[in-house]
Amino acid sequence: MSSHTRNEAPESAAATSGEARVEPGEAHVEPGEASTEPGEPPSGPTPREQIAAAIRRERMRANLSLSEVARRAGIGKSTMSGLEAGTGNPSVETMWALAAALDIPLARLLDPPQHEVALLHTKDLPSLPSNTSNYAATLLSASPANARRDVYFIQAEPGQPRDSQPHPVGTVEHVILGQGAARIEVLGDSYELHVGDYLTYPGDQPHKFTALKPDTTVVFIVESR
Repeated sequence: MSSHTRNEAPESAAATSGEARVEPGEAHVEPGEASTEPGEPPSGPTPREQIAAAIRRERMRANLSLSEVARRAGIGKSTMSGLEAGTGNPSVETMWALAAALDIPLARLLDPPQHEVALLHTKDLPSLPSNTSNYAATLLSASPANARRDVYFIQAEPGQPRDSQPHPVGTVEHVILGQGAARIEVLGDSYELHVGDYLTYPGDQPHKFTALKPDTTVVFIVESR
């Protein structure tokens, strides 16, 4: 950024009275107002703030105390408080536990935008890392009221497998591998997926996901029946 000097001028009445002085070409912003560049929409809540608001909303809808939800989910009260305040960084395991504690689909805590036509950038959406493996899940599309499916984008690296506990009875998962390679273990069998491969299996059974190549990406569709 270039710097320049200018001749000092006597302070204006606005400056001496404590009001902000606006330079030519600058917009005056009242205290508390958001400042945006011309043509840019005001910035919305961050992904972490979206999650915090959704957790608080669903807890209040269930008429449960913060302590009770923390107890049911098996997490500390301070962790729960941080999540509702938007200061926590929840893992996918924590979010699944909260969804189970509130008896709701995980998608309801992630709140992706719902529009007739929507272009979503994964960098703008909440990404939930795993505590146990190099794996992160991003909800792309939550199930609308007249359907029963959620769509997730998965990024994973080789290493520790991601173990998933059974989802509600009747859940079916659909997997499409976009990049890299992965192995999925379910019902005692192992399935290796490569680019373009599709696999479906009962999500209400324990299942395990392992990335076999760096930068593996997968689309998961979780269907409830």
